[in-house]
Amino acid sequence: MEEDQWTGSRGDAAPGLQITALQNRQSLREGVAHALRAAIVAGSLRPDSIYSVPMLAERFGVSPTPVREAILDLAKEGLVTIAKNKGFRVKDLTEKELDDITQIRELLEIPIVADQAGRLTADQLKDLRALAGHIVSAAMRGDLVSYIESDNAFHLTLLGAAENVRLVETVSDLRNRTRLYGLDALVKSGGLVASASEHLELVELIAAGNREAVVHLMRHHLHHVRGIWAARREG
Repeated sequence: MEEDQWTGSRGDAAPGLQITALQNRQSLREGVAHALRAAIVAGSLRPDSIYSVPMLAERFGVSPTPVREAILDLAKEGLVTIAKNKGFRVKDLTEKELDDITQIRELLEIPIVADQAGRLTADQLKDLRALAGHIVSAAMRGDLVSYIESDNAFHLTLLGAAENVRLVETVSDLRNRTRLYGLDALVKSGGLVASASEHLELVELIAAGNREAVVHLMRHHLHHVRGIWAARREG
């Protein structure tokens, strides 16, 4: 009998995976893809399981068609592999691949974010503080999918201040390819809130124009995230 892979060890429904009814087929496809992508990054979907289209369609409350289309989109992005006549598997990442992603993100993100120190407008800082607050709130609730989505919005908004669309697209793709399986353990230990608070600290350092401290915190933050990736097989 196929196990419901969308429930936790206590049988609780995984948070944030249900999408609301959307208006057309294209938005359904995009909505399902978005929800699956967030669940993959959050580690709710694991490489050691096969997920069937009918099960996912029932979970989302949609027909199988947009689910199949969304899975094809994720396969093109390299996030999943198709298991013929069964469903799909989440593509696993090697330690070398995770190290490579960290190195690329350091090269791209740290200097760009550091350049924003003392240069953002009051409105930009207000938006970033709000996004950082959402990250902390999600961490306090233990809502991993909302945490991932808020974290993604924060970092891409910050990078977007550099007005380099290609950069934002590249970093977004790199982030989508990661797996944060260690988040469950951080929720239980209370460490996720501490990690989330780094975003609030980063905004204040940028507002103060402290470029050196921004570089230090960004490097610490990225290595912290890499440490979470390292725990992905233990969750």
